[in-house]
Amino acid sequence: MAATLLAPQWCDAQDTSPAETPAPSVAEKWQFFQDETVAPFTLLASGITAGVSQAARSDPQYGAGARSLAERFGAVTGDNIAQNFFSDFLLASAFHEDTRYRPKGQGHGFWPRFGYALSRAFVTRTDRGDRTVNWSNLLGCGLQAGLSNAYYPPPSRNVPATAINWANSVAGSGFGNLFPEFLPDFKRLLKRLHL
Repeated sequence: MAATLLAPQWCDAQDTSPAETPAPSVAEKWQFFQDETVAPFTLLASGITAGVSQAARSDPQYGAGARSLAERFGAVTGDNIAQNFFSDFLLASAFHEDTRYRPKGQGHGFWPRFGYALSRAFVTRTDRGDRTVNWSNLLGCGLQAGLSNAYYPPPSRNVPATAINWANSVAGSGFGNLFPEFLPDFKRLLKRLHL
């Protein structure tokens, strides 16, 4: 399971050289998918995303009310499961990509770490440790966006809405990396404040 209550096990690892980090097996990629999918942070993020979508009445267009909020939460959760499955397991295995996030770490400034976290939506490592385009994330987000048309309401099943869903998923994966990048800093701050 996860090393922390909120984040998958690789969140506390520092950015290491490829030689220091062995390539994950297909079974380990399956485990990464599971860990990331059931992490409390993922469910919390689904709830926040559904709430923001409800407040903004954005896609998917379910309407208003408690039932609509529950439908949005279900759709967002389905999106997250599909994206994690396609990106972290299926396509990562097919393209031999190591999609684990390795924080840049405390020894670097805020903005370089911020930019690094966002860039991992587009750049990752191969199983051999070489840098490559993060095909598993880019295509996985596309597969998730296409699949979501099976459960989104009819007004949200069109090419522009699917493209927006894909772009939001790619951006969300980059912004999601901010959590494991800065979580250790937040923990140290709490420790210093004795909280």
